[in-house]
Amino acid sequence: MNIIDELSWRGAINQTSDEDGLRQLTAKKSIGLYCGIDPTGDSMHIGHLIPFMILKRFQLAGHKPVIVIGGATGSIGDPSGKKAERVLQSMDQVRHNQAALKHQLVKLFGEDQFRLVNNYDWLSKLTLLDFLRDYGKLFNVKTMLNKEIVASRLEVGISFTEFTYQILQSIDFLTLYREQDVQLQIGGGDQWGNITAGLDLIRRVEGAQTQVFALTIPLLLKADGTKFGKSEGGNVWLDPEKTTPYEFYQFWLNQEDTDVVKFLKYFTFLDESEINDLAEQVQSQPWKRVAQRRLAEEVTRFVHGDAALAQAQKITAALFSGDVKALTADEIEQGFKAFPSVTTVAAPQNIVDFLVDSSIEASRRQAREDVTNGAITINGDKQTDLEAVIDPSQMFDGKFVIVRRGKKRYFLARTA
Repeated sequence: MNIIDELSWRGAINQTSDEDGLRQLTAKKSIGLYCGIDPTGDSMHIGHLIPFMILKRFQLAGHKPVIVIGGATGSIGDPSGKKAERVLQSMDQVRHNQAALKHQLVKLFGEDQFRLVNNYDWLSKLTLLDFLRDYGKLFNVKTMLNKEIVASRLEVGISFTEFTYQILQSIDFLTLYREQDVQLQIGGGDQWGNITAGLDLIRRVEGAQTQVFALTIPLLLKADGTKFGKSEGGNVWLDPEKTTPYEFYQFWLNQEDTDVVKFLKYFTFLDESEINDLAEQVQSQPWKRVAQRRLAEEVTRFVHGDAALAQAQKITAALFSGDVKALTADEIEQGFKAFPSVTTVAAPQNIVDFLVDSSIEASRRQAREDVTNGAITINGDKQTDLEAVIDPSQMFDGKFVIVRRGKKRYFLARTA
């Protein structure tokens, strides 16, 4: 299947400048294509994955991906998707973010499997006069104002700095066309104006018949019409320090039946036959959640690797069964991040005193009743002896005591 036909089947094409022409070109030769990311933060989140998954599909189909880290454009701000000017970052912060993003991109695409460039390398060499004479003369202000990316900001105002962003991004496309043989730029739907400005520039400079193309990806919405990409805690990050692999796995595992097939098409490399089989199981046996498990496995493996996936599955299984004894302290830190956390003393304590002093139970009477009735589990073992002693030093590096009250309510007691 041609890569353009595959993207169409996956519902991953929003707009193209010439779909038939791009289909014919990619059938004939391996092309260079690029996607950019500005270093506005030190981690990507799953919203960034959407265009980069498309870039990865082109890579697997034999094409040559280039990723532009916007060391220059990221320092001035892109007007898209915002109601106000971006707060400018220091160059030190930009450089820190660049290094962090590079590390994540290498994990996704492979050390030597793609080209990573920084637009600071060419844009920083432009003098103001060069910019105005060589490029500014080629852009019509009326055309720029009519671009949706700019027009949406006119009412609240836009600085000249952010107004020039589309010129800078166009220079990126021209530079990559000349130096890296890049013929296609991809991006989110909000980037259409910036990308097509690049097509116009290249054709003005290189000739009207120059074969260059634009492709954007649809805004990904859930079945309820809300924007995809966030959990209750905010962004779902690719940095495991910001969103642990367990939390990342759980995010995908908890997707609704109405969304899971769409997400399998977008975020996995499973083929049409396998996704159709999973779609059939969603309809016939939804309670088994086979599609959600496969989605969680595939995306977690892609972003974090096999070891992190295995760890996330181990934590998931332990929490479901209540058998937490095999977990390490690091796995407990991941798995119990969302559960209530209380503080306990490091010294051994009678179980009733421990439950009350840790604020897990409101009173000694309630604590005795719950222990006697078998409602208290400590570190995976049910406790019914009122004389039992809880010694935090015995497990989990002396850092934690895991308490389950009833069937599902967990508490993580941290030693003071």
